[in-house]
Amino acid sequence: MENNKLAIIGCGNLGTSIMKGLLEGKTLQPDQIAATRRNTESLASYKYQGVHVTSDNVEAARTSEVILIAVKPYNIRQILEEIKEVLDPSRHILVSAVTGVGIQEIQDVVQVALPVFRVMPNTAADVKESVTCICQQNAQPMDIDRIHHLFSRIGTPIQIDEHLMEAATILGACGIAYVMRFIRAMIQGGIQIGFDTKTANAIVNQTVLGAAKLLIERQEHPEHEIDKVTTPKGCTIVGLNEMEHNGFSSSLIKGIVSSFEKIEK
Repeated sequence: MENNKLAIIGCGNLGTSIMKGLLEGKTLQPDQIAATRRNTESLASYKYQGVHVTSDNVEAARTSEVILIAVKPYNIRQILEEIKEVLDPSRHILVSAVTGVGIQEIQDVVQVALPVFRVMPNTAADVKESVTCICQQNAQPMDIDRIHHLFSRIGTPIQIDEHLMEAATILGACGIAYVMRFIRAMIQGGIQIGFDTKTANAIVNQTVLGAAKLLIERQEHPEHEIDKVTTPKGCTIVGLNEMEHNGFSSSLIKGIVSSFEKIEK
């Protein structure tokens, strides 16, 4: 992958997070990336680094091998119509990070038998900690390895079936916001019980990081780790029970399901 060129078409928040992660990890050099956006001024710092910043999607696609489309769903058809004349099945891989648009829909527009991937990363790509769910069509093992390698450099790639891609969007991409809201609430609670904002932030952020690492490295169920800190008549179980009495778990589950129902419409 390091010797190939990447076009990020529609380099907004998600596209910029991916680009930043790849650059900081030295997976790609700046001159190996073309980034497109209507308003290129917001990408000026990357242009200064050597990224080819342009508003010309066709030029970016023509001069790249991997084409990552990261636009809003209502814009993807226009983008595909725009670039399809320069797509070359012998060298191009098309990667869509667009919510709710299936691979077959993409194939129907481009009318070119090239490898097409759907990916759903999240903005933690910015710090090389994204989870990226991936599915594909018309891809050879070499193509699959290539795309998994690319996204492994900004976090953890997970292969899934395409029918789960909308669910992956909710759990992995929207999930960033859910976790942030949980963290914010913990910080607010910390301030109420006596900490200043900076200290509360530091304690909560490290606690959340530590909890995640425990689960990832030990591969235990969350309840296993909860049991370790919930002693009889202790303060932990009192807090957990109060949260559950007020609908903590059920409200989170309902929020996830509501988001999923919205994306399915």
